[in-house]
Amino acid sequence: MGPGIISDVTAMSYLVYVATFGCGVVFFLWIRDMRIFARTALAGYRKAACRGVLYCALSLLGLAFAYTSGPVFPTELIGLGIILAALYLQGRETRQKVFSNEDWWDRLTGKAPCTGKKSTREG
Repeated sequence: MGPGIISDVTAMSYLVYVATFGCGVVFFLWIRDMRIFARTALAGYRKAACRGVLYCALSLLGLAFAYTSGPVFPTELIGLGIILAALYLQGRETRQKVFSNEDWWDRLTGKAPCTGKKSTREG
């Protein structure tokens, strides 16, 4: 381990941690949409879950930009912008209303009431 590794770790800005948190939020929202689709089989959540894969890849690209930022060419703000774009695009998806009187924890974790419609896919 050379001296460059220590200087690389100490030179990271706090924006890298913000980017990591934003990337985690994008992944959390994608998993939440997948869980709601698995429980309700609604088309809006299926579309949101499928597109969530692309938004997660976009947020990972933003995290890579933020993490590889250097003093010569700082790219942290570009990475944060990419992550914010992924969050914006993920929030624009149209979804059906599935929650009526559930508490905040059920809404946060995506514990939607089951509709009984299960996929008839065999294979």
